[in-house]
Formats: sequence, structure tokens, C-alpha cells
Amino acid sequence: MYKRPRRRRRRLRRKIPLYAFLLAVLSFIMAFAFPPEDEMPAQPAPVYPLSSLVEPEPPSAPAPASVEPEIPSVPAVDKSVWNLTLVNTWNPLSRDYAFTPTELANGCKVDQRCYPDLQAMMDACRAEGLSPVICSAYRSYEKQEELYQKKVDKLAARGRSQSDAEAEAAKEVAVPGTSEHQLGLAMDIVDLNNQNLDESQENTAVQKWLMEHSWEYGFILRYPSGKSEVTGIIYEPWHYRYVGREAAAEIYEQGVCLEEYLAGE
Repeated sequence: MYKRPRRRRRRLRRKIPLYAFLLAVLSFIMAFAFPPEDEMPAQPAPVYPLSSLVEPEPPSAPAPASVEPEIPSVPAVDKSVWNLTLVNTWNPLSRDYAFTPTELANGCKVDQRCYPDLQAMMDACRAEGLSPVICSAYRSYEKQEELYQKKVDKLAARGRSQSDAEAEAAKEVAVPGTSEHQLGLAMDIVDLNNQNLDESQENTAVQKWLMEHSWEYGFILRYPSGKSEVTGIIYEPWHYRYVGREAAAEIYEQGVCLEEYLAGE
């Protein structure tokens, strides 16, 4: 009887555990050698040299040596010049102060040096359909003395003492020698439709234009509101003074009066 195949089956059964073991070892090795994609470490993006992406530029010529530009010096404002002469209670003007006058069409006189800018300002104001009127400009020492004394007498007639009348009059009419009108650089400008020298003047079209644009022509509102303690004069929304275009622009931008401007420079 032939029995060889049975031996082969027995040998095959003995080798199965060995095959299973080898297969397990192989699976273990494969798991470490080839991990799943989601567990594989990220690969850094390739880096290419700049020369491979951008065509190199030809070498440029060496930059010239740096040279510091010349900055022109700006001279300081000279406050002793004629257009910045300060005249007030504490800075009286000499009685013999003189200048070359230019007479206006209505007979008023001004310093000829401010006349071109005054004419330009008046022309510009009229070009807006307005009617400015220069009712007062240069006054001699004698004329100022006459106006001041008239104001003193008026107050004294109301019962004021002489000293009180003089002090009160000085707030509205400058004491002779302390009036800017003696410079020939100050003028009272009113609206043709309102020629009253009082605070109602500020509401006229002429004054609104002058307050906004006079500085462009070298003039300032000399006695602005809220500055009486500094100027010694009440608010006068009709009194303009020539100081030159540069100074007028600075005074307007800073919102100061002439005394503050000169003290602050």
C-alpha cells in the first residue's frame, strides 16, 4: 500500500507556523520602511537659486559720492523795519516822525510804501461786488490831539472826573503820539452801507471779506476781539494796519496781535 503523500502532508503542516512567522516579520519590516502617506514627514519645498528665475542685470556704475545740498540761509525778521514799527500806549511815536505820503482820491493820505498793496486789496474787494470805504488814514499829531481832547471833554460832561475821563477816552481814541494813524500805515475801512465805527461793522460784507483776506495784501486787523488787555485799545473791526505780506501771513496764521507777534519772535 502506498503511503508517501501522508508524510508530505505532515511535513507541510510542520512548516506552516514557520511561514506565518516569516510573514509576520516581513510585514513588521514593511510597516517601518513604508509608512502610510498621512504619517510620512513633509518634504521641504525645493529651493531654486535666484539666478535660475530672474535674468541677472548688468552691473551698474558706482554711485557718485554723496554731496550735501546747499540750503540758503533765511534771514531773521527785522522788527525795527518801518512796516513793523510798534506804536501803542507804551511805545509812543516821536512827534516829528515823517514819511513820504501818497494822497488817495478822497483826500486821505498813506505812506507811499504801503500804497500798492492797499490799492490791490481795495481792487480785489471791489471785484467781489463789495463797497469798501477808507474813512480815515494818516492823522497828524495835532489832529490826534484834537480828537482825543474832544473825547475827554465829552466824558467829562457826563460827570466823569478829569483823570477818569482821560483814562476812558484813551481806550477808544489813542493819546497823541500813541496812534498808529500817525504812521501813515493804518486806516479805518468801513462798508459803504454801514459807516458806523462800532461793533456792528464786523457783520458787514466788507469786513467779513477783509478779515479773511487782508493778510494776503500785508494788512492785519490791528485791534482784534479779546486782545484789549494786550493792545490797550478796544475791539475795532474796522482798523487795519500794514505790516508787510510776510508778517501779516504769520500774524494771521498764529492768531495773535502785533504786540504778541513782536514779543514772541
